This record gives sequence, structure tokens and C-alpha cells, in this order.
Amino acid sequence: MPQFVVAITGASGAAYAVRLLDVLLASGAEVHMTISPAGVQVVGHELGLPVTLNDFSADVIFPDRKTVNPESPLFKFLFATPAGMPERRWAIDAENKSDAFARLHLHHFQNFMTGIASGSFQTSGMVICPCSMGTLGSLASGLSSNLIHRAANVHLKERRPLIVVPRETPLDEIGLANMQTLSNAGVIVLPAMPGLYHEPNCLGDLIDFVVARICDQLGVEHQLMKRWGDSR
Repeated sequence: MPQFVVAITGASGAAYAVRLLDVLLASGAEVHMTISPAGVQVVGHELGLPVTLNDFSADVIFPDRKTVNPESPLFKFLFATPAGMPERRWAIDAENKSDAFARLHLHHFQNFMTGIASGSFQTSGMVICPCSMGTLGSLASGLSSNLIHRAANVHLKERRPLIVVPRETPLDEIGLANMQTLSNAGVIVLPAMPGLYHEPNCLGDLIDFVVARICDQLGVEHQLMKRWGDSR
């Protein structure tokens, strides 16, 4: 069973992170999640999800679709579809929901005693999604002031896949230089820049595009989007 680390920081784009967690868990992977205080604020503001640093429940991140207010941000980003289109759902199978939730582990962003802070803890890759420019700068400078930084440093030194998903525009010279530094070190810099060639019908399709590209880099199979050249 592959193990992935997913870190959520304080950039805009919380829906990308939630959908990524959903798809990774649906694939059968073990997922180790950590979130910064700013990430908690963004998840609450953009999706209305009351995630906290200390009192965590997967049910908070993945509420039953039937109970989600159709006017809520979460519904608009992940579930809303045009009239006549199939309704969007969580990738996690309802029948395997409890098993999926048992494979999601939260690690406090200041807990350096957890497994993902060590290179001896085996993982198949790490994604920082979304990745704030502050986190990006810390990684480029080799800083390790919290668990997110440390886990990323571990993946770098162990030569494991590390993907950062910045969501910022426009980009200044410092941010671009930091991305170049990380790319030179082997980090996959994957900005949250949805394409349009797959003919998206709703916001969820745009989110799935970015999550699909992340999963491709991790080697996780999915059916999130129509690929270029796919006639289906």
C-alpha cells in the first residue's frame, strides 16, 4: 500500500487539497496529512469546513454530500454541475468510507516526533497543495521551522517525489527564483493552472484537472479528466 504525505498551507486553493485527499484515499493509499495554521484559516474561509489543528475528524473534511448546503462554497467547488449533467460525488466509495478514513492520519504541524519527520519512514511521495509562497521560500532556503518544511526536506534528501502546487499570480522575481531553485533540486513545481482543452463543464472539472496532473506525477491511476487524444 503506497503512503503519501499531503501538506496544506495558507495559499488560496483549498478545494484542490480536499479533492486530492479524496482521490488518494479512494485509490487505497495511506495518507499522512499536515496543515499549517494559515491553511486551517483558508480551508475554513474558502470551503466552510471547520478543520482545526488539534481536534481532527475525516468527517469534517468529507461531509456527506446529501447534507452539504447547495449554496455552500464546498458544494459549488466540488459537487455543483450544470442541469442535465451527472452529479458529482466524492471519489471515496460510500461502502468503503470507514476503511478510507482509517487510512487518513493527521500530524500536527509542530510535531517533529512523528514518522514523516524522518527519512527512515518510507513514503511514496509528498505533495504540498496548495503551497504558499512563504512555504516555497522556506524550502528553497533549506529552512525547517515546522513539520511541513521538515517532511519536505526529508523527501528531498531521500530523493523521493516532492510536488509543490503554488497558487499565486502575478509572480515576482523572488518567487520565480525560488521555484527555479526547487526545480533544480528535483522538486516538481506544478502550479494550480487548470487547462481548458478537456472542455470543463463546472468548477469541479477545473479542480480535477490540477488534481489529475498531481496524481499523474505520483503514479496514481484516476479517471478525473479526458486526456488529450482520448476519443472517449
